[in-house]
Amino acid sequence: PVSCIPGGVAQPLPKAKTDRMERLSREALGLATELVAVFKKTLTSGTGATPSLPLETHYLGLVNKAAGNGPGALDHYQGELRLRSPDGSTYDFPEERWTDHLYEEAVPTSYAKHVFCQLPDAEPVTYRVGPLARLNCCDFIDTPLAQAELETFRELGGFPCHETVSYHFARGIELLYAAEKLVELFGDEETYSDQVRNQPQHGPRDATGVLEAPRGVLIHDYKVDENGLLTDVNLMVATQQNIPSINAVVGMSAERFLDQPDALLLNGIEFGVRCYDPCLSCATHRIGEMKLDVLVRHGGEVVRRVRR
Repeated sequence: PVSCIPGGVAQPLPKAKTDRMERLSREALGLATELVAVFKKTLTSGTGATPSLPLETHYLGLVNKAAGNGPGALDHYQGELRLRSPDGSTYDFPEERWTDHLYEEAVPTSYAKHVFCQLPDAEPVTYRVGPLARLNCCDFIDTPLAQAELETFRELGGFPCHETVSYHFARGIELLYAAEKLVELFGDEETYSDQVRNQPQHGPRDATGVLEAPRGVLIHDYKVDENGLLTDVNLMVATQQNIPSINAVVGMSAERFLDQPDALLLNGIEFGVRCYDPCLSCATHRIGEMKLDVLVRHGGEVVRRVRR
């Protein structure tokens, strides 16, 4: 929370504005607490409003082991990458070593490359990223309200949780975590410091950035020449990493609703896709208005086609 005047000189914000930010952060925490309660009630009501879409996979997420080699906390910005297997075992590796374990492969069924994780002496596996993956990968959350909800989440869904619809519950818990962090940040004097920029101490060099975007692990890899001009760029986005799982859930939904009316088949598939929040163009469509062209084949023959 600083303002910049021409010349790039940072100036602390007036106290009235910082007080307002702190007040708004506490208001956001209250709203997030109420929203998580609604999420939990809806997803555990047993009304059948949210179809079960269990999918057993590996999961990838950042964990912060600030205390050393102990448990890993949920973190969106820093830490190590952790792959958690369906049986609960984990393998951690530094984010800068991602190329040792993650690789892309073109497939004939998609315009997007699939991403695989290769661990030492093991077969490559696909995995899921995003809110569900982050809660499956971390050992704990370092804010009290979100940690309490994490414990409930694991009591209800098991650990690791493989229920795809739990992506939504996980989003609610992360929203609560973010609101708690906001309150912490606006209560920290360092947040209001005018020291907002460090002068670089070296020349241009290659760099990789890894963080947790809302949809999951996001990797930007850049190579530059001596003038700092980009010579190669590779972006590995969350939706790309989730595509094999999205495909599996689409197939699961199509099979479940194949003999149902068109609206139920389309809505069932849409529901499965939305669990992953795959892209803005899909996320901004109102429920029931996502453009879909469903073509179901069996033995090479088309058995049903539905369009919206």
